[in-house]
Amino acid sequence: MKNQLFIDGTYCDAASGEVFDVIDPSDRQVFAQVARGGADDIDRAVGAARRAFDTGPWPRMSGSERGAVLRRMGDTIAARRDDLARLEVQDNGKPLPEANWDIDDTAGVFHFYADLAARLDNSAEQDIPLAMEGFTSKAVKEPVGVAGAIIPWNFPMLMASWKVAPALAAGCTVVLKPSELTPLTALELGEIANEAGLPPGALNIVPGFGPEAGQPLTEHPGVDKLAFTGSVPTGSQIMATAARDIKTVSLELGGKSPLVVFADTPIDEAVEWIMFGIFWNQGEVCSATSRVLIEEPIYEPLLARLAEEARKIRIGHGLDDGVLLGPLVSPSQHEKVLAAIERGKTEGRLVSGGGVPEGLEHGCYVQPTIFADMAEDAWIWREEIFGPVVCVKPFTTEDEAIRMANDSRFGLAAAVMSADLDRAERVARAFRAGIVWINCSQPTFTEAPWGGTKQSGIGRELGEWGLNNYLEIKQITAYDRSRPWGWYLK
Repeated sequence: MKNQLFIDGTYCDAASGEVFDVIDPSDRQVFAQVARGGADDIDRAVGAARRAFDTGPWPRMSGSERGAVLRRMGDTIAARRDDLARLEVQDNGKPLPEANWDIDDTAGVFHFYADLAARLDNSAEQDIPLAMEGFTSKAVKEPVGVAGAIIPWNFPMLMASWKVAPALAAGCTVVLKPSELTPLTALELGEIANEAGLPPGALNIVPGFGPEAGQPLTEHPGVDKLAFTGSVPTGSQIMATAARDIKTVSLELGGKSPLVVFADTPIDEAVEWIMFGIFWNQGEVCSATSRVLIEEPIYEPLLARLAEEARKIRIGHGLDDGVLLGPLVSPSQHEKVLAAIERGKTEGRLVSGGGVPEGLEHGCYVQPTIFADMAEDAWIWREEIFGPVVCVKPFTTEDEAIRMANDSRFGLAAAVMSADLDRAERVARAFRAGIVWINCSQPTFTEAPWGGTKQSGIGRELGEWGLNNYLEIKQITAYDRSRPWGWYLK
């Protein structure tokens, strides 16, 4: 287990010598201490990344050479999957099968961007047809420079890969700040990078708290690009800070995503996707479909079946067999979600759950909770809770469902279920959201763009769009010297 900062290819203590505690949310006990990065450490890390970009080999290597390093990183992650997944469970709380998926996906992200890096050898330049004779022009893709990446705690290693892999594929160098709640798997990337042959300084990892490490990273003049996943307030602050130096920014922020279920949907299918859409990963998912709209004819029977099945979900330690719902990530998040539930009891009908599971009071556990029949302006209907809490309302017409689904300051994701695929497609296109699912909820693919509209963020991650986040386009135009220009010299 790595517990130091990773700067310029070496693990090291924080400049202050301070550490912070990392807890296991299943029992609230400290199981690790990690170096507490601060402004001095961010400055060292940015300096290392700056040197690696300005004079080091990484940006000057071919795309195929960079791709080979990224592929080796992916191979090592895949080979270490069991250990990394168990560390993720202890650090984050999620069930082991979900942690296994995350690590598999992390390896896949590195492999995907290894391939895209290699393709840059043939696609980094594009000839531009010009209307004036004597000139030739081309557009050249180049790495943006030093990228500062700040990631959340809900998918610790996977979220790191979403930013680190495309940035490195583009030829950028990176300073990564993982969440102070879940820093451990991200710190393993330092050793994995060294083993793969990544040059020193190309990847630097500084765990720490937002005001002490995150803010200095966003403010540092040596950083060219900022990529952030997290809350709307923090994203707004980062965007404002970046404006000072005109840094490029990509933001993936919060959500309160709707799932619209039409009456022609089989109830079993609807229950499966409603529960997965909100109870997977303890509901700690930015795209969670936490607002469910059900067409009136099946509203009561579907709600009753949903409550019945939610009560059957096994809650417990993420390493126990059959567990589908682990603890929330931290005591503070636990308190926040329980407070939201208490508020919800004053705003809607509590159908199921609503508290701490009996016998699990020692950890950060919350029952899968269902509210129904709240007003459209209710706080629990409109605000992101980031826990296993779903709000359910009926609708009568397609237009009403679309209006209610779009009535949100968020626009990350949305979903629709119907046996009528023409209607499902029509509704999907009417949603104001960056990601839309038909007859499912939450599937995420490395090849497809990920990001939101409105206050859910700007820019897209994953796929070719993720690589483009870390590239700039340079125009290079040349003139045929054999042709006199003739403005001054005749």
